[in-house]
Amino acid sequence: MKTSEQYKNLTISEFTKAADKYETDNAGIYEICREDYPYIAEELSKEEYTDLLDCGCGTGPMISLLYENDTTKNYTGLDITPKMIEVANSKNLKGVRFVVGDCENIPFEDNNFDVIICSNSFHHYPNPQSFFNSVNRVLRPGGRLILQDYTAPKAVLWLMNHTEMPLANLIGHGDVAAYSLEQVRGFCQNAGLLVEKLERGRKFRLHLVARKRGK
Repeated sequence: MKTSEQYKNLTISEFTKAADKYETDNAGIYEICREDYPYIAEELSKEEYTDLLDCGCGTGPMISLLYENDTTKNYTGLDITPKMIEVANSKNLKGVRFVVGDCENIPFEDNNFDVIICSNSFHHYPNPQSFFNSVNRVLRPGGRLILQDYTAPKAVLWLMNHTEMPLANLIGHGDVAAYSLEQVRGFCQNAGLLVEKLERGRKFRLHLVARKRGK
């Protein structure tokens, strides 16, 4: 079993190499992220918000799409890989912040965002409960987390976590684990987040909408 630091270093190494092609038609396995964007945009359209944080933002493709449609929001992207943030900042999106940081310890003040999105990044976090705790801290009361990642039936999940992901580590990927719906519900409950939607979709996709209590 790798340490948290080892997993995070693998992730940084992996996405440093991927940064320049991440949004191209040669992105390879990273192209799956694009399938999450319509779902996230649909969830975002259901409520007004002003301040949005994208955890594991990569080079900022989701923020770029949102910015094209509405430049009046305050968008912030957070990613652990400096090269990803360098590429994101090169877009020069006026008023948008892209910050290097750890999503398990979100480097912003309490009650700072109306909504947090996270697409295909969560399975890289070695301390998943820390992520949900941090999300709850920086969301405003009544704010939402919209998360997309991997999940699967129990037997498939076991194979993913005990075969596929260790093999991915061997070739330099920072994947840590995928989780069941029950585990994700537990992370939310332990953090104090209210689960509003939690389901398994096509292609082993996990859909989560959780809300901070209050307001």
